[in-house]
Amino acid sequence: MPHGMRMAVTDKARHDRPERSAAATLRGLLPYLWPSHDPRTRLRVGAVCLLLILAKIATICVPYAYSRVIDALQPTAGRGAMMPLMLIVGYGLLRMAAAALGELRDALFAPLRYRISRIAAMRSFTHMHQLSLRFHLNRQSGSVTQAIARGTDAIETVLRVGVFNVVPTMIEALMVIAVIWRLFDWRYAIVMLLAVAAYVAFTIGFTSWRIGLRRRMNDINSEASWKALDSLLNYETVKYFNNEEHERQRYEDAQRRYERAAVRTQISLNGLNFGQAAIIALALIAVMLMAGRDVEAGRMTMGHFVLVNTYLMQLYLPLNFLGSVYSSLRNSLVDLEHMFALMDEQADITDSPGAVSIPARLDEAPAADIRFENVHFSYHPDREILRGVSFHVPTGHRVAIVGPTGAGKSTISRLLFRFYDVTSGRILIDGHDIRDCAQAALRGAVGVVPQDTILFNDTIGYNIAYGRLGATQAEIEQAARLACIHDFIISLPEGYATRVGERGLKLSGGEKQRVAIARTILKNPRVLLLDEATSALDTRTEQEIQAALHTVAANRTTIIIAHRLSTIVDADEILVMGQGRILERGPHRALLERGGHYARMWAAQAEEDAAV
Repeated sequence: MPHGMRMAVTDKARHDRPERSAAATLRGLLPYLWPSHDPRTRLRVGAVCLLLILAKIATICVPYAYSRVIDALQPTAGRGAMMPLMLIVGYGLLRMAAAALGELRDALFAPLRYRISRIAAMRSFTHMHQLSLRFHLNRQSGSVTQAIARGTDAIETVLRVGVFNVVPTMIEALMVIAVIWRLFDWRYAIVMLLAVAAYVAFTIGFTSWRIGLRRRMNDINSEASWKALDSLLNYETVKYFNNEEHERQRYEDAQRRYERAAVRTQISLNGLNFGQAAIIALALIAVMLMAGRDVEAGRMTMGHFVLVNTYLMQLYLPLNFLGSVYSSLRNSLVDLEHMFALMDEQADITDSPGAVSIPARLDEAPAADIRFENVHFSYHPDREILRGVSFHVPTGHRVAIVGPTGAGKSTISRLLFRFYDVTSGRILIDGHDIRDCAQAALRGAVGVVPQDTILFNDTIGYNIAYGRLGATQAEIEQAARLACIHDFIISLPEGYATRVGERGLKLSGGEKQRVAIARTILKNPRVLLLDEATSALDTRTEQEIQAALHTVAANRTTIIIAHRLSTIVDADEILVMGQGRILERGPHRALLERGGHYARMWAAQAEEDAAV
């Protein structure tokens, strides 16, 4: 199947993927809770389960002990009531035991609960970095990070609520029904069983209906978040066009829709809680009428009357709480479903078995040899971007690529960095097809200076050191000197500790480019890729940056994607692209003498410069 067709099928499969069921979501959580290669965690989970059962047994025994105390205090024929000292002490000890076992269970499970949340968060975060550029270009970053954050919180909620509320309540209900059947008769057990069954069935049915409202509310909330994030990240663009009111209206529209969805969700929750309370109240009326009649007939003692009602009241509190708990659990399952859906996303680009690890740094091996052989590529099956592109960049040579917008220049850089795989043909580095190279090694060997440099909201020193984590301060400063930015940095009050702001907005375009160059120098790659690195700068800054780039390019294989032709006149070869093909190739002077596409582009830029 052609590569482009595979991409289309993959995208359609993602779009058509059915929603994950609650059972499937819980199964996805099981490996975290019961890891096959971690016996200590499994032992801790087993201990928690044992403590849970013991705590519930103690809880069930408390009302029984209380009823025995009441019966012992009742006057009998011919004598008054005597203080049942041992029964009272036993009652108190049972309550203490139930509380102690419950708290010990919580303390034993807490470290595991939070560690599972941390592990899931790290796996999700790592997986997001492993996914292809295609995935991230089609998603809003805010919604992805929010899905991970919500999913991580959901894991903690599911474990806390499921282990400490839902499961214990169900166990307690079954124990109570069994005890009632044993101590009294089947009528009481049937009433309690029907009450619990009706309660659970109503809760599940009503909550399943509410889940659609919750999903809708989450989707609108994510939309509002990414609209706010997108607007704030493009703060300057908003100001350029006086579109603050437009952005406010877009955000307000999303917030209004979220408000309506949230109100519907809350009202449905009120209906759920009322229905649950009504079921318990009806069961309580039935049991009290039955018990009252048996007391009148002498078939039941006052202690047993209190016992049967205490059991129902003891069930009522957790069952009543179970309504909101179950709603919280289902909501968390929705959030967990979203995170697992992200985890199910498959990377388009993966290492092949036995992938080759090529040298990355220039001090480990000479500059690389690069070949493009009849490369075809399309982002979508109906539009081919590259149509049979072939060229060779020998070790240490400089090749420039020019052409109009949409000619496929930047696509070449993305293919070389293996953000995408070619549809057909191949790209070689040192004679190896890059699809057979380990991605980490390939990307370590290629250093990129992009047109739009994005910096982390940290210090200048951190952003330069990002090129090689663990570099010494002396190495960072040497890279800054080679990039002609050291003097500027030390002139700042905080020097290398100066924070650059969101996306580096506190620095000028030229300063950001110098930081990017210093970062690439520190990386010391064998291949240098300059993707229109100076096209957005003024002439003087561009000349200064070009001088720094010449320093970086020394002894490296260099590919330059250029807008200004004056910056590539000394390239060993210039490739002129148009409509996905190489139209002309050769050195600067030879292309001018030919009088073709390149010569016309040169003349047009000369006229523009003269007009300025």
